[in-house]
Amino acid sequence: MRDSVLRFGTWLALALTTIPGVAQSTDRKFTAPPDRFDARQEGVDHGKIELVEYDSTTIGLRRKARVYTPPGYTTDRKYPVLYLLHGIGGDENEWVRQGSPDFILDNLYADKKAIPMIVVLPNGRAAKDVTARDPIPKQSPAFAAFEKDLLVDLIPFIEKTYSVKTDRESRALAGLSMGGGQSLNFGLNNLDTFAWVGGFSSAPNTRPPAELIKDPEEAKRKLRLLYVACGDKDGLFRISQGVHNRLDEKKIPHLYNVISGGGHDFKVWKSDLYHFAQLLFQEQK
Repeated sequence: MRDSVLRFGTWLALALTTIPGVAQSTDRKFTAPPDRFDARQEGVDHGKIELVEYDSTTIGLRRKARVYTPPGYTTDRKYPVLYLLHGIGGDENEWVRQGSPDFILDNLYADKKAIPMIVVLPNGRAAKDVTARDPIPKQSPAFAAFEKDLLVDLIPFIEKTYSVKTDRESRALAGLSMGGGQSLNFGLNNLDTFAWVGGFSSAPNTRPPAELIKDPEEAKRKLRLLYVACGDKDGLFRISQGVHNRLDEKKIPHLYNVISGGGHDFKVWKSDLYHFAQLLFQEQK
C-alpha cells in the first residue's frame, strides 16, 4: 500500500501543473453529512454485501465484484443499480474497506432519504496480470479497457443475476479519483446506458473537457443527473474545475460540489456518496 501511495504521489506531480483559484459558488448548497452518517447504527435494517464472480469475455477470465443489496431485498420487485468505482490503488474491496457504502445507504434508507438500490463495486482494472502494485503506465490501459468489460460483461451479469431494472434511467455510474475519471469518460460516452453520472475528485485519466461531451444537446436530453465534485485542497482540483467550466460553457445542467477544505481522501468521497445517493433515481428538485 505504501508503494502504491508513493507511485500515486509521483503520478500527480507529473500530471498536474498550476492550480487555478477555487470556484466561489456551486449549483446547489451541500451541507456536511450528519454525525455517524457512515457508521453502523443500532435499530436500523441492514443490507448485505457479497462477493460475486462473473465471466469476462473482454479479458478471458472470471473477475470479482462486490454487490450490495439493500435491506429487505426481494425478487418481488425490481431495483435500480449504481455502479461505484474505486481509485488507482484499489479494487473491488476499496469502497467496502474504507468507504462504508453499506452503512451510508442503510442509514439513508432508514431516514427515507434515498431510493433503495443495488450497488455494484467492481474491479475497474480490466487486465489479466495488472494489479494496484504495478506502475501507473501499466495500469492505465487496464482502467481504460474496463469500459468494454463493464458494458459487455458486468452489466449483463448483474441484470441476469439480480432483480434489477434494465432501462438506462435505472443505471448510475460514479467513482472516486481514477474511478471518477472512468465514470465521466464512460458515462458521458454511453448515454444510452447511463442516465446518472458522478465524478468524485476525478483523476487526470479524465478526458479533456472538450472531448467528454461530443454532443451537448444529446447530453441535455438524456442526462438525469451529472454530479461533479472535488475538495478545494485536492491537488486534482483543476480536473473537476475544468469539467465544470466546460459544462457551464455548453449550458449543460449539472451539480458542482466544491468541498471546502477537502483533500483527496475518503472523508470527501463518503460525503459525495451520501449526497449523490440521495439524488439518484428520482425527480430533481
